Amino acid sequence: MALEDAKHQIDMAFTRTDRRGLAYENAFGGAVSFLRRAYSKDLAGVDLVVTGVPFDQAVTHRPGTRFGPRAIREASTLQAFDAPYGWGYDPLSELSVVDYGDVAFDYAHTASFPDRVQQHIAGILAAGAGTVTLGGDHFITLPILRAYAEKFGPVALIQFDAHSDTWADDDMSRIDHGTFLYKALRTGVVEAATTVSVGIRTDNPDTLGVTILDAPFVHQAGVADTVRRIRDVVGDRPTYITFDIDCLDPAFAPGTGTPVWGGLASWQAAAILRGLAGVNLVGGDVVEVSPPYDTTGATAVAGAHVAMELIALYGWTRRGGA
Repeated sequence: MALEDAKHQIDMAFTRTDRRGLAYENAFGGAVSFLRRAYSKDLAGVDLVVTGVPFDQAVTHRPGTRFGPRAIREASTLQAFDAPYGWGYDPLSELSVVDYGDVAFDYAHTASFPDRVQQHIAGILAAGAGTVTLGGDHFITLPILRAYAEKFGPVALIQFDAHSDTWADDDMSRIDHGTFLYKALRTGVVEAATTVSVGIRTDNPDTLGVTILDAPFVHQAGVADTVRRIRDVVGDRPTYITFDIDCLDPAFAPGTGTPVWGGLASWQAAAILRGLAGVNLVGGDVVEVSPPYDTTGATAVAGAHVAMELIALYGWTRRGGA
């Protein structure tokens, strides 16, 4: 395929038959899927699934992350023409990737939501594929991690965030965007010794033994040392990355429910993610993109790039590196 193919390629979310390869559909038209991948529920031979969880309930401020998956998919149309810059390979040509659509749940029966998400992800994992999930508030990571723990045992966790999300909450039935990691640690879904949180810049009286590489550390120590410290924590264990978009400074991602100044620049986040090539990544998510609060679309663009990097990291692991 080449750029001239745009004159006859349209609606590749439905019309493409090859699960691999780039897409040259005009960015401004056509049915929107993530990176113009085919929408499919058939996971035979699929390596990686992109799926959305359009959910938010009671965020600290500015709701709207339920629209995150839709906005990230739209922003991703700008990236579908080329392999991600600097990787030296094209994960969309080497991996079979589909857009699985969104998790279905009854918005009027919120209590059923966690189990629905866990079952949704577990079904994908049972088919042999990994997941990159578009959120949604940060609560969605908890049922996703539960599904991963069923398959892999406790996974190593890399959390990019402005907040540690380890505020005490022992009512496991509560659905709270700010306590996903507390509950994951308390229930053994992840372990503190193999969990690292990057970009933190809000106080929490107890981080439960998690390694904290806060935003000032990243700014002062630099990318290389940050990457080294992350690698020391996760080692070669099966690893999950969750990227809360508010890890970025509001100057780079204003469209989030909980903006905090002093965060990572987009170039820092990009360099850290790229530096993690070779980590045994089994899945990841990008959450808390709230498009109603960013008319420029910059936050969704950042979210789409994070998701693309997660795909590239996943593929790098499976190809054995360069």
